[in-house]
Amino acid sequence: MIKKNRGFTRLVKASRYSYKGVVAAIHNEAAFRQELAAAAVLLPIAFWLDVAKLERIVMIATVFVVLIVELLNSGIESVVDRVGYEHHELAGRAKDMGSAAVSLSLLLWLFVWAGILFF
Repeated sequence: MIKKNRGFTRLVKASRYSYKGVVAAIHNEAAFRQELAAAAVLLPIAFWLDVAKLERIVMIATVFVVLIVELLNSGIESVVDRVGYEHHELAGRAKDMGSAAVSLSLLLWLFVWAGILFF
């Protein structure tokens, strides 16, 4: 029987895995690095702007949504590439859907920030 980690041990190990995932994305994914650089600029701007508290929270949340979706997309692409590089319709569909999710998250970010700043 496999012993499962519980409580604080599970939390520590999960945190370590999460850290390794972010480091892997920084080292291997140009898109994640670009979005992380944008986040490094946008997050201080969100705190600096004179906007309502809820607007600030939504602005910050959309920045993190883009990073989260990019990490998920990178994970999908890694698994698909691990299976094989030859063309397969389902593999292509999975990668395209992941890319579409990133595009939609970027549109959401743009829509929210433009809506708050200009309307």
